[in-house]
Amino acid sequence: MAADLGTNIKVSGWVIDSACAYTKGLDKPIGVACAKACAKNGSPLVILSDDGIIFLPIDDKTPSSSENSKLLPFAGERVTVTGKDYVRNGSHGLVIDKISK
Repeated sequence: MAADLGTNIKVSGWVIDSACAYTKGLDKPIGVACAKACAKNGSPLVILSDDGIIFLPIDDKTPSSSENSKLLPFAGERVTVTGKDYVRNGSHGLVIDKISK
């Protein structure tokens, strides 16, 4: 299998707890405090785009590390992210270059 080079993208959406994004069917986070509490408890933060796509922030280094520390200041807030999107079987992994409110 050849390495995926990813696709440069710019996406706007919400930084939300992954469990809420998948199990609660939310269009946006319940609130900032809730998203931060879940993240601090170990739940991965994701980007929920305006069109409902869930992007899992990933590290492109080996060994890789969690991206929660990069996202925690934005938990529960609306952001615009630029980076590389890696799609596999409908899942989106996003290497973040820049994140802003």
